[in-house]
Amino acid sequence: MAGAPDHFREFVAIDWSGARGSRHAGIAVAHCTAGDAAPQLIPPPDRHWSRRDVLDWVRARADAPMLIGFDFSFSAPFVARGAHLPGETCSAQASELWAHVDAHSPDADLGAAQFIEERRGRHFYLGAADGRKADFLHWRCCEVAHDGSTKPSTVFDAIGAAQVAKASFAGMRLLHRLHGAVPIWPFDAAPRAGACVVEIYTAIAARDAGGRKGRSKLRDGVTLDRALAALGTRPHAPLAHYTDHATDAILTAAWLRRRAQDPALWQPGGLTAAIAQSEGWTFGIA
Repeated sequence: MAGAPDHFREFVAIDWSGARGSRHAGIAVAHCTAGDAAPQLIPPPDRHWSRRDVLDWVRARADAPMLIGFDFSFSAPFVARGAHLPGETCSAQASELWAHVDAHSPDADLGAAQFIEERRGRHFYLGAADGRKADFLHWRCCEVAHDGSTKPSTVFDAIGAAQVAKASFAGMRLLHRLHGAVPIWPFDAAPRAGACVVEIYTAIAARDAGGRKGRSKLRDGVTLDRALAALGTRPHAPLAHYTDHATDAILTAAWLRRRAQDPALWQPGGLTAAIAQSEGWTFGIA
């Protein structure tokens, strides 16, 4: 498709969680429409969202003109080593990885913690007993393209507060269930109508809003409104509680609205057809 899709009228950012259990305080869903009104949090159907709730919510909106961003890695590295999980998977298609993870994950609510733990030391680093951490540090092409520093955490590092492994592999289970129902860019072409799911990195939105590198978290209403204003968005409705999850989702939904028609983000220079199918790409990395 030439240029950028121009039919989106709704914009959603989802701060995701790979935590154990069935309901997760770490999931936040923010929504806004075209214009300049601040995004609002979508209340969960129960006290907290489950991953299956989010899956159902997105599937029900497949025909809506909605751009939906998920904050997790949509695939494991492939290009660097010629396999997503060397010795275990061989297909170059990320969709086959999603199916493999789903078929071998017994965790509740689309979780993947057991999938990771059963492969520690082979694919995943969970501590010193697994060997040298450096041996597990592999990145996707878009993660290196971000700024050349491989700053985003690799999906094979499953230890520490910054790890993205559990959220990403849980997310792959969700993508497996969305596949064929909602286009998932860039594995699928950007649609001319209806919804589209993209991978987001909330730190990119924070940087575009004027945040300093390494200081992307917004923990109060004044700071959030300052960042929203930088994206041409009016002040938000005050929240009962300010969490990183809520503010990340609100700010990134506003950022998606601002950047959704930027052709450079839909046609990044480093994205080839092979990378699109095997590794995907983070929306926002040109």
